Amino acid sequence: MKSHWKSGAYPCIEEPAVSILSAFAPAKINLFLAITGRRADGFHDLVSLVAPLVFGDDLSFEPGQIPEGFALQCPQPGVPLDESNLILRAARLYAETSGLPLSGRFVLEKRIPMGAGLGGGSSDASAALLLLEQASGGALGPERLDALASQIGSDCPLFLRRRAIVMRGRGERVEVLASDLAGRLAGQGVLLFKPSFGISTPWAYKQMAAASPSFYLPEHEAEARLSQWSQTSAAPLADLLYNNMELVAYRKYLAMPVLRDLLVRRFGLPVLMSGSGSCCFALLPEAYDCAPVSAAIREAWGADSFIQETKLI
Repeated sequence: MKSHWKSGAYPCIEEPAVSILSAFAPAKINLFLAITGRRADGFHDLVSLVAPLVFGDDLSFEPGQIPEGFALQCPQPGVPLDESNLILRAARLYAETSGLPLSGRFVLEKRIPMGAGLGGGSSDASAALLLLEQASGGALGPERLDALASQIGSDCPLFLRRRAIVMRGRGERVEVLASDLAGRLAGQGVLLFKPSFGISTPWAYKQMAAASPSFYLPEHEAEARLSQWSQTSAAPLADLLYNNMELVAYRKYLAMPVLRDLLVRRFGLPVLMSGSGSCCFALLPEAYDCAPVSAAIREAWGADSFIQETKLI
């Protein structure tokens, strides 16, 4: 069973012929990410344009009586199957909020690497919310589902909508990208590449807080950069690319800026790190042969590097 789209707040999922429900959980990249400062509550403020990808995980849900309420299975090694997994947190939060006696088993086909900055955990959690919303017949509705998603993760609202958005504040202020701007993104080819190591998001933010204040980009400057690209219809997507979290990641992981510089110099591709890393991406021209680029990445980072060609939704 495949998901499809309808006009409305969120993508809908086909009515199943059997009791197992399925949803796609897309990865995301930050085309623009400006950490603008640290708040009094310890969190950071940001301005970010985030876009979902055609590449991602698949999550299925089979309603049924489970003694612990919800269970999670995943054939891929290394994926936590306990409460540390956001799928189970999202499911239990949905059940508590709705007051419904929901239970069942989730099965996750995991493709998005962990510790990559691609939003895999948040996307999986959002897919779980959408599946439970379907299983319950729409018990919460879009606004309450939005509020619930924000409790799980700041980028979860993106994955409920499955379209490009601008996030502000700590991520709770969401603006859906205008149709003309979204059209400039749709179908853009992207090459994802990640070294064998991941980067912890809490570690990256802690490093931002401990580093020089010059690592932050003032909010008015971030908004000006975003506005300049948005209002210039002929501006290429490469002009938008920005991520000041690279400053802390590249300071520790020197292999990342070395490879970035090589790809820019040898292939002329725009390259950026997504989120807090460690996954990076390159924007691809149409009908581009990625084989030489992939070979250069593996030569620099090793044969176990994650490489995936995909597109923006």
